[in-house]
This record gives sequence, structure tokens and C-alpha cells, in this order.
Amino acid sequence: MTLQQLLGTSLPLVQAPMAGVQGSALAIAVTNAGALGSLPCAMLAPDAMRVELRRIVEQTAGRPYNVNFFCHAQPAFDAQRDAKWKAALAPAFEAFGLDPDAVPTGPGRLPFSAEAADVLAEFRPPVVSFHFGLPSADLLARVRAWGAKVLSSATTVDEARWLEAHGVDAVIAQGLEAGGHRGIFLSDDLNTQVSTFALVPQIVQAVKVPVIAAGGIADARGVAAALALGAAGVQVGTAYLLCPEATTSALHRAALKSEAARITALTNVFTGRPARGIVNRAIRELGGISDAAPAFPLATARIGMLRAKAEHGGSGDFSPLWSGQNASGCKEIAAAALTRELALGFAAG
Repeated sequence: MTLQQLLGTSLPLVQAPMAGVQGSALAIAVTNAGALGSLPCAMLAPDAMRVELRRIVEQTAGRPYNVNFFCHAQPAFDAQRDAKWKAALAPAFEAFGLDPDAVPTGPGRLPFSAEAADVLAEFRPPVVSFHFGLPSADLLARVRAWGAKVLSSATTVDEARWLEAHGVDAVIAQGLEAGGHRGIFLSDDLNTQVSTFALVPQIVQAVKVPVIAAGGIADARGVAAALALGAAGVQVGTAYLLCPEATTSALHRAALKSEAARITALTNVFTGRPARGIVNRAIRELGGISDAAPAFPLATARIGMLRAKAEHGGSGDFSPLWSGQNASGCKEIAAAALTRELALGFAAG
């Protein structure tokens, strides 16, 4: 079975779900262009999720679409670690004249839950994807009950085998080049992370389900290369960030169009979990991977206050400027047009 047959799409192309920089508009445009549009739901409350899903259903004429969730365990608040994080951020708080004790606590991103499953049951989305592994068996069974296809990200061969053993319909092989959060979930060791074109053939050899290549694929040539290595399809995210349907901020768009986009790094300082973004002041001063950052997603609250203050002044110094290592495919064109350009790689492959 081809990936198109599995997903019900015309193209074996998945638009990467990108929380914080897109909503339903991008998913709708990509879906109507024949690929699999995706809606990131980790930052959506139930009512907001309903609104976005309703828009997708109403504007895609029954075409398949994907909804995406995180599967992390919610950490307990660690006062000692929070104090260490507060101390690391103290110079920036002082420079901005902010009160570090006024920062609200609480997660910025939520894992898949029974409440989220209740919302999905109303819409029965044809594809549901996960990041950081899979939800509990009972929640996964609820998703399966309405016939949804299940995808999840693997950053190593071991993770791909684990996902296949737990019943996914396809594995997204997320290479080290990919922007945003690493899907790593069986280990915290970043030394296990390898590039897309090293990872894809290894996972293709290790599992029997279709493999979707993700990370660093920004144009038709990248698509063709991924197919040549055995991928059944590709997932593309960064290239869509300049499309008008994305909600990417003006500061983020400017960074993607600048020379700064050539230098990205893995960092945990924005959320507490490794994610790839354009290097800015926060990453340079706090370090890429900081042992002071609270566990995901608790790091978000304190640095979020610095982000808001800096952005109000027109600076992205403390903003998570998510981007993969290859931003060369970012274009200020309609998402449907970009999808058609990427599709040329399938013909070449």
C-alpha cells in the first residue's frame, strides 16, 4: 500500500504541524492542494480546537487531514530547579525592569488527554499524529475506534521499532535537521540523533510500515532524494513558514529571510525540551542545552515574560524562532503553490 492509499491523499506529502506558527488556514490550504494538511493541537484548549476543526471540515470538502498532539508526561513543579532557572534569567529580568516573582507558573503545552479525545470524537479526523511517542493504550484505542490512521515521530531506529510494535500505521523519521521540537522519547541522549538522510534508510530497513522522511527537505530535489533512500513520502515544515496562511510573526519571518537563518541550534531554553531554532540572544547567553531549564513545558513561563517584553520592543532576542537547518525553501507564496512545487519531486523520484 502506498502512502497516498494509506492516508487517502493525492500526494505523499505531509505538512508538518507547527504549534505557535499556524492554525487551520495552513492545514486547509495544503489539504485542498492534495497533500495532508496538519493542525497542531498541543496549545489549543478544547473550545479552540473545536473552532479550528470545524473550519477544516467545512473548507476541505471531505479531504483527509491530520491533527497532531504531544505525548509528554506532565512534570511536577521543582522549586529548586525553578530557583536555578530564575537565577539564570536574572540579568535579563533586571535589564528589562521585570519582576521575576510576577511570572505565572503552568504548562504552555498539554499532552493528549481524555478531554482532547472527546473533542476529536465529534469530528473523527482521518489521521492523528503524535510527537514524543504515543499516548496511553486506552487513549490510543479511542483514536483507533473511529478508524483514524496513526502516525508518530521517531528520531532513532529503536524508536521506529517501538512505534511499529505499538501499532502505528506509518513512522515519521525525523532527522536532526528538522526545526522545532525533537520527537525523541526513548532516551534523553542527543548523541543518538542523526541526520535525515542517515536515518531514513536505516528505519526503512528496520520496519515494515511506510516511512515518512522529515528534516531538511525544502524543495523538490530534497523530496526526490528522500524517495531515493526508500521513504514512502515526506513531511515538510520550515518551508511553509513564510506562506501567507501561516501565522508566523513578523519578527520570525524577518529572521527566516535573513542571514541569521543559516545558523540554527538545538536548545531547551524556550520550553525545557530540545528544539531547533535560529540562534538568538537567548540561546547565546543561556547556552543551547541548559541544565537550569525546568522540565518541559515548565521552562516556558519565565522566559515567556522576557519574550513578551522583547517583542513589544520589536526584538526577537527571547523568541523561539523555530527553523530547520535548511530554510532555503521558504517562500512568500501561497501554501498551495508551494505544495505544487514540492510535488515536482515525486515525479523526479
